[in-house]
Amino acid sequence: MIDLRRLHVLRAVAHYGTVTAAAHALHFTPSAASQQIRQLARELGVDLLEPQGRGVRLTAAAEGLLAHADAIAARWEEAEHELRAEYGAPSGQLRVCGFSTAVSVLLAPMAVRLRERHPRLSVRIQETGVPESFDLLFEGAVDLAVAEVTPHNPPLSDVRFDQRPLLDDPYDLVVPDDHPLAGRGRSDLAEAAHEDWIAPVPDSPCRPHVMSACGAAGFTPNVIHHALDWNVTAHLVAQRLGVALVPRLARLPPHLPITRVRCAGDPHRKLLICTRRGCRERPAVAAALEELRELAPTAVA
Repeated sequence: MIDLRRLHVLRAVAHYGTVTAAAHALHFTPSAASQQIRQLARELGVDLLEPQGRGVRLTAAAEGLLAHADAIAARWEEAEHELRAEYGAPSGQLRVCGFSTAVSVLLAPMAVRLRERHPRLSVRIQETGVPESFDLLFEGAVDLAVAEVTPHNPPLSDVRFDQRPLLDDPYDLVVPDDHPLAGRGRSDLAEAAHEDWIAPVPDSPCRPHVMSACGAAGFTPNVIHHALDWNVTAHLVAQRLGVALVPRLARLPPHLPITRVRCAGDPHRKLLICTRRGCRERPAVAAALEELRELAPTAVA
C-alpha cells in the first residue's frame, strides 16, 4: 500500500518548486522530505526525482503520478463533504483569506452575515497576498480565497484548484476636487496623459492593470510617486502630487478633497473565488459562496 502522506510531499515539491521549500511548508526538514520521496519511489519502483544543476526536478514518471495524486486529493475533499452532509446546516470552522481590499469589503461583511444566519459556524479571516492565497489553499490552511487575477496565478486548468469569477472591479481615475476632470461623469483616460501619476509599487498585482489601461488609452504614464496602500495614494492625490487609477472596490477616506471619475472603456481587474477542487459543496463553503455572490454586485456599484 502507498502511504498517501508521501504523495502529498511529492505534490508539495511540484507546487513549491524545490524540496527545501516544500519541506519548509510541510514543517519537515529537507532530509525528511527527501526521505519520504525516496521511500515512495521504492514503493513504486520508479525514479521520481533527477538531478538538475545544483537541485533536482521531477521525472516524467513523477509528473504522471501527480495527475493521479491531484485527483485523489480532490476525491478526498468530496468524500469528506459526503460524510459531513448528514449534519446539514453549516457548522464548525471556515477559514478564508484574501488581499486587503477583499477582506475589508467582501470577506468581513460575509463573516458578519454568516454569523447571523449560521450561529454554529465560526469564520476565521486571514489577510494575504495573491500568491500566498494559493499556497494556503494547497496546504489546507484555508478553505476559500478571494484572489485577483494575475499572470502568476495557477492556470484555470490546474486540477488542484477550483477558480470561478466573482466580479469585475472597475478602475476609476482619482483627481483633486479642483482638477479640470473632476466635474466629469466619465472621462477618457487619454485626457490625463500629460499628468504626473501615482502608481502601485512595481511588484504590486495592480501595477500591470494600471499600466495596461494607460497603454490602451495610448500613453505611458509619467509615474512620479509609488504607493503600497490605496489610502496613501488618495492622500498623495489630495496634495495635488498627481492623479491615479484606483479600483472601485477600494474605499478611500471620505474627508479628502478628491474625486473619482469613471473611465471610458471601463478598465478593470477580475476577482476570483478559489477553493480546493472538490470542496465547494461543503455546507460552510457553499454558504460563504452564496453570501459573496450577493455582496459582489453592490460592492462595486
